[in-house]
Amino acid sequence: MNLGSRLLLPVFASSTLMGYSQTTNLSILPKDTLRITLNEVWQQTDVQSKKALIYIKEQEISQENTKDAQMGRYPVFNAVAKVEKASNIPVYSNGIFNKPEQHDVIHTLYNTGVSMYLNLYSGNRQNLEIEERKTLAHKTVIRAELSQSEVRLEAAKSYLALAKVLRFREVMKQDIADQKEQLAEVEKLYKHGVILKSDVLRATMEVSKREMTLVQIENDILIENQRLTLLMGQEDTEFVLPQELSEELPIVEPYEEALEIASEHAYKHLLSEEDLALSEIEKKKIKALNKPSVGLIGNFTMANPQIFLYPYNPSWYSLGTIGVQVSFPISSIYHNKHKVKSSVLEHEKEEIQHHHIQDQIKQEVQQAYLRYKESLVQIEVCTKNKAQASENARIIKNTYFNKISLLTDLLDADLQHLQTQFELEAAKLDSIYKYYTLQQAKGLL
Repeated sequence: MNLGSRLLLPVFASSTLMGYSQTTNLSILPKDTLRITLNEVWQQTDVQSKKALIYIKEQEISQENTKDAQMGRYPVFNAVAKVEKASNIPVYSNGIFNKPEQHDVIHTLYNTGVSMYLNLYSGNRQNLEIEERKTLAHKTVIRAELSQSEVRLEAAKSYLALAKVLRFREVMKQDIADQKEQLAEVEKLYKHGVILKSDVLRATMEVSKREMTLVQIENDILIENQRLTLLMGQEDTEFVLPQELSEELPIVEPYEEALEIASEHAYKHLLSEEDLALSEIEKKKIKALNKPSVGLIGNFTMANPQIFLYPYNPSWYSLGTIGVQVSFPISSIYHNKHKVKSSVLEHEKEEIQHHHIQDQIKQEVQQAYLRYKESLVQIEVCTKNKAQASENARIIKNTYFNKISLLTDLLDADLQHLQTQFELEAAKLDSIYKYYTLQQAKGLL
């Protein structure tokens, strides 16, 4: 929040927006209030956010694709039934330029049957296909967990932002009450002829500016609330009231231990491992194209007329066969040469990419870790600043009413005190957010 810019808005805008707040904002305030913790928010986003629903569907799709690949181990059956009409056979006994003799044949032919093929060996391609589908399914699970973690971090950001503006509202309301009391004291001094009218006007303007800021804070509350409720999959007519957050800050492990955790559990690391495994499978699949295929074949036919054995006759007959079929793609020896080389290079590229991602994880963990530690220091600094600004405001107030300092000094001291209160509340909640950012970088959110 840019407090300085907000407190410098014109007084007439303050009056206008205060009227807007009283007539409009209250009418759109949600009716239902949800008192909810951050963990309860996560429980809802895990199953109701749009991103979560998308990845749930993707997992279901990948599971079906895996089952589809496993079905390839079962034999393939084909059924056929046909009826055909045949013409007589013209026989050109005296040459093709002379009238042929018509050889009479059986004109109606019936054929029905079932064929079967069971793959026994195809260079292990079937098993590799199943392994690839399982790896893709596992990758989808990891992507779903990553998406869940991202939504959780986004939900934490919105939840803490809402908690922050709610705290800002309380601070601002208290400050407005204090400023009005101070204004009343300034007016008394003016009535006694101690100060000029300009001091009363300036003090009145400061109250109006704070009221203007309060209007904007109220709008920020509605905006952050809608963002959070939609993320949770709830109606935006509900109002989320964050529960009081613990002032006790989480303790993190040493940096080396955090880095070790991330090297095993970070989502980028897990996804990179799956990509590396997929490139290895693809390399094996392409090499398998150069291997022979062996399958069990079977066929049962029922047909009319009988033209399988001579002499032919217009009778129904049935025939069943079973055997083994072996095939070898000779042309694949040279056709797949560059495909094999390309797959090897692709696997080498994935290995380099995997190491690159490891470097990225180290950088992200270090940055998140240092930022969290920095936020702890920031809280200490803001706490000291608030205490010093409070004491400074008290001293300046006493000196002003004792006619030692100017009103400008008093207003600046009050503004500085208010600013330090905002900064302290923001620092506390920002530290919590940075803690969760570190947890996500480690793959634990």
